[in-house]
Amino acid sequence: MADTKKIRIQYYRSKNSTPAKHKAVVKGLGFTRLNQIVERVDTESIRGMVKTVPHLVRILES
Repeated sequence: MADTKKIRIQYYRSKNSTPAKHKAVVKGLGFTRLNQIVERVDTESIRGMVKTVPHLVRILES
């Protein structure tokens, strides 16, 4: 599985004052602090999570 595509995501806006579901999505993506960058396997489920909170996270170019 060395050829699996990866996606880099940055958590750039605070989840304060957002619904509990949005907070759960941010935690589910693996973010623990602001401005953190994580690398995840590029799957439909990860893309859906990012699409749920586009105002909190951004996709970085690889």
